[in-house]
Amino acid sequence: MINVAIDGPSGAGKSTIAKAVAKKKGFIYVDTGALYRSIGLYVSRKGIAKEDKESIISCLPEISLELKYVEGVQRVYLNSEDVSEAIRMPEISMYASAVSSVQEVRDFLLGIQRDMAKKYDVIMDGRDIGTVILPDATVKIFMTASNEGRAKRRYKELCEKGVETTYEEVLRDMTERDRADSTRAIAPAVPAEDAIMFDNTEYGIEECVDRIIDIIEEAAAKRG
Repeated sequence: MINVAIDGPSGAGKSTIAKAVAKKKGFIYVDTGALYRSIGLYVSRKGIAKEDKESIISCLPEISLELKYVEGVQRVYLNSEDVSEAIRMPEISMYASAVSSVQEVRDFLLGIQRDMAKKYDVIMDGRDIGTVILPDATVKIFMTASNEGRAKRRYKELCEKGVETTYEEVLRDMTERDRADSTRAIAPAVPAEDAIMFDNTEYGIEECVDRIIDIIEEAAAKRG
């Protein structure tokens, strides 16, 4: 199996690029961030504070998650409810960051993620795929872009979905989440030692996709 790990901060274009690469290569795309966001959404709906780890852990037995592909598009189901749009709201980002710092949550999701990688050629994006989830991935990429560039992309994405926000709010939230994700004690969002660094600030989507495909094919050829 070919496993591709793409890590990087929020707004770096990981999901958009990974989806496009998966489609061209015929791989299964796994959006790990959507899983954490789903747990964050559940915790938020329960009225639990982001800092209340014990209550977050107590919720896990109540949660069932599924990734399904509907007309070629990944949809996320939380206890049989399609939450694919709800988990993308800005306020859920910080909940996702909070629950991802809880070891029991990470353990809860680890099996789901690794099981898919064993069965299929996958491209998986997140923040600790190459360091924790798939340490033996065929290729590891750490995707970055400037703070301003990432915020502009995320702001545009939210506006297209009809979410009321401002560029300044998006930039502030993104900077805060970057700090939280990169400094957390459990599985911080940092590059794997053998990851290929890829700054896509100056690249368009198609250029990024073509470059990632080249990297994957080069790695697969070396592996034999």
